[in-house]
Amino acid sequence: MHMSNQVEMIKKYGKVAVLMGGRSAERDISLMSGNAVLKALQSQGVDAYGFDPAEKELLLLKSENFDRCFIALHGRYGEDGTIQGVLEILGIPYTGSGVMASSIAMNKIMTKNIWQSQSLPTPSWVEVTNVAETLKAFKTLNAPMIVKPALEGSSIGITKVTALQQCEAAFKLAEMQDSKIICEQFISGDEVTCTVLNLAGSIQALPIIKIEAPSGKYDYQNKYFTNDTKYIIPCALPNDEESEIQALVVKAFNAIGGRGWARLDVMIDSLTRKPYLLEINTAPGMTGHSLSPMSASHHGLSFENLCLKVLETATLDYRNIYNTKITA
Repeated sequence: MHMSNQVEMIKKYGKVAVLMGGRSAERDISLMSGNAVLKALQSQGVDAYGFDPAEKELLLLKSENFDRCFIALHGRYGEDGTIQGVLEILGIPYTGSGVMASSIAMNKIMTKNIWQSQSLPTPSWVEVTNVAETLKAFKTLNAPMIVKPALEGSSIGITKVTALQQCEAAFKLAEMQDSKIICEQFISGDEVTCTVLNLAGSIQALPIIKIEAPSGKYDYQNKYFTNDTKYIIPCALPNDEESEIQALVVKAFNAIGGRGWARLDVMIDSLTRKPYLLEINTAPGMTGHSLSPMSASHHGLSFENLCLKVLETATLDYRNIYNTKITA
């Protein structure tokens, strides 16, 4: 690392905290993401440090003079608007979406309501609060259906229900994660994911990745800990499907007021070839199995450059309209 480059990086980004770990169900994945980002930024001469909000008081970000934060937290307290709100109050610019968009994206019901209001395609769904409502939803949505927590990420607590007698166990599993449960029509077809990233001031969709998981089950285990899941890039979708889906995900990202970067999951109906938006992830994983770095690499961006591009977008919702002095 040339000293001049290091000086330039410190001048450009200042002292950077990579927020990782935290208290969500996805803590372990966040630590993997955060450490990978930290190593990448440090290798480029950025004055970056790891910071785990589960172990350190957030006010220390101010008293230790951090200039910006790279959010590598996943799930609750990380990508649901709460940490974003704290950083707004502290006046420290951060990566990813702001308070409102982060909060909306974490809540699958709110996200789907907004997409539907903008005539963006998403599978039919019903919010349920007990087993009886889950049974009723199964009869309405038809088999198979997906039962999942409305506020959790990383495919935690999800069940694909194909028979009425599975409804009770599916509801109870989801309920362990969250008080808000969603039953969603299952779309059979190609599963794809697309990362959007602010490049040179505008949101662009990176190349799409097609996911082929063992027995069609892209769950927590297959997502992070096995090498059996296939990621196909170029995605080999027919005709103009890739560009159509890329345009769709940019619209879906803008609809919730997203900022910086995100990854959106889409199912393509095998019969009609119609794409359906599943969900949006405003703090994408950055582990060895993660999809955003894979897509960026295909676009010509190394892992290190992706981290720098994301860090560049760090900002605040409120442009420091009051200059608070907070002491820890």
